[in-house]
Amino acid sequence: MKLLLKILTIFVAVGAIGGAVMMWMDPSGMSWGGEPMLDLLRAKMPWPDVFFKNFVPSGFALLAVNGLPQILAALMLFKNHRLAYWACFVCGIILMLWIALEWWIWGFVALSNIFFVLGVVEVVCACLNLRIGRKVIPF
Repeated sequence: MKLLLKILTIFVAVGAIGGAVMMWMDPSGMSWGGEPMLDLLRAKMPWPDVFFKNFVPSGFALLAVNGLPQILAALMLFKNHRLAYWACFVCGIILMLWIALEWWIWGFVALSNIFFVLGVVEVVCACLNLRIGRKVIPF
């Protein structure tokens, strides 16, 4: 199960980093089909004139909320840190919340659904590892 968590955290981190880079390379979203999504973001999110003129802020948010925490969790797993499974648990919850926000903004999209399931798997694996290791309290 630890191997599965390592693969999941790296996969989600790479996806988040790739998504962020894609948003920075084409902030309009025209080349990757994100232009209609930008209009939905402007309609549903606060301060559309500040944060949603283009996808650059969204790329930074994706990297900060999903990319970097998943990288940290993966590093903690590889180093056998005592809080690694807690980090994976938190990352899975964050990923599911991020996807729930995406569902609210532009409905169900196949890629979002897949990443939500990956978040569920991450949380379940982390919980099982915490239960097996009897590490109920993180400190």
